[in-house]
Order: sequence, then structure tokens, then C-alpha cells
Amino acid sequence: MSAQALLDLSSRRPATRRARKQAATPLTRNVLITDFLTICEFDPEVESLRAPAESAEFQFGDRTIEHVADFEIIRDGSSYLVDVVTDEDLMLHPMRAAALHGTTSADGRPFMIETAASIRAEPRFTTVRLIMACKRTPVTAGDRVRILHQLDETGAMKLVDCASTVMNTADGVAAVLALACEGLISVDISRPILPETQVRRRRLPYSDPFAF
Repeated sequence: MSAQALLDLSSRRPATRRARKQAATPLTRNVLITDFLTICEFDPEVESLRAPAESAEFQFGDRTIEHVADFEIIRDGSSYLVDVVTDEDLMLHPMRAAALHGTTSADGRPFMIETAASIRAEPRFTTVRLIMACKRTPVTAGDRVRILHQLDETGAMKLVDCASTVMNTADGVAAVLALACEGLISVDISRPILPETQVRRRRLPYSDPFAF
């Protein structure tokens, strides 16, 4: 091997080691919370979210633990308490042992702990990222009306069929997913983005002034 080749090789090695070090950097709590809130935003069953939650009491034998969870989520009419923690913080969490086996507060609210493993589980994490990548896609008024009207008529459609109604936006799939970012369309985030991915009109978070 020539001297120049050896120099080139040695100059590349530190960059490789730096890349591996960056990939191994643990996720911060703020990053996990951002990911968690994004998932809640796309979950059509999440009706509301409160942060922090109201204080709750948990009974463990003769002990009573009072705990304020990070979030209180109303999902499909039921209330849940959620803490978002890093892997390091999980080891010191006061409710760790109880959460591993499932527990409910004295007033009946189930409690759970979300970690990097659960928040970034696949395929949901990649699906959410693909949807978010379309957030800034401009959708014309005509395409917006056509997409939503078609979903009103059919109830649910395959993503590829819904995208075929788009006439003015270069990427029909991106146009549909952009409306999902606005909360107008529901996408099944538990599965990968595929042609057969189901999309449907999402219930408006506010009253529709044109509803009759």
C-alpha cells in the first residue's frame, strides 16, 4: 500500500470512531418527551393531554406513595398516567417496580412508564418520522378539498388511492400525510407506510361550523 493510501486510511479512522461514539450517545429526556408528544399527536384515540398530571396516590401493602406523573392522557374516554424517563433514570424511579408489573392509582387511573425502548419501537417510530417529514409540504386548496371530501364519502381509503385524488401537488402521498400533520387525517402509525396503509378523516378538535 502506498504512503498516500496509508495517510488517507488513517485520516478516515477517527471520523469512523466519532460516528460510532455519536450513535452510542444516550437519548436525553427532552428528546424522548418530544418523541412521545409527537406519537400522541398522531394517535386518534388520544382526546386530550395534561402536563403535569394531578397528584395521585398508590397503595403498596402498608405503604402509600404520592406521585405526580409527567402526563395525564385521556384516551378513548379513559384517563392514564404516564412518566417519560431515560434508561438511567428508570433505575432510580420510585415507581419502577410497580410499573413493571402494572399498577393503578387509588382513584383508578392506570400508571405506566415510557422509555426509549417503548417510545422508539418500530415500525411506529419510523412511520411517525416519515409523516413528520411531509409537514411542510404545501397542499393547494383544491387538493385539500378533494382529499377530505373523498374521505368523507368513503370513510376510509388506502393511502395510494387517497393520494391518487391529488391533482396539483407533485407528491400525492406527501400531500395526504401533510394533512395528517394538521390533524385532519388519521393514519395507522402502528404499521409501516405502505400503499395499503389505511387513512381516514379525523374528528375535528373543534366544532365544525358547517355541520348540519
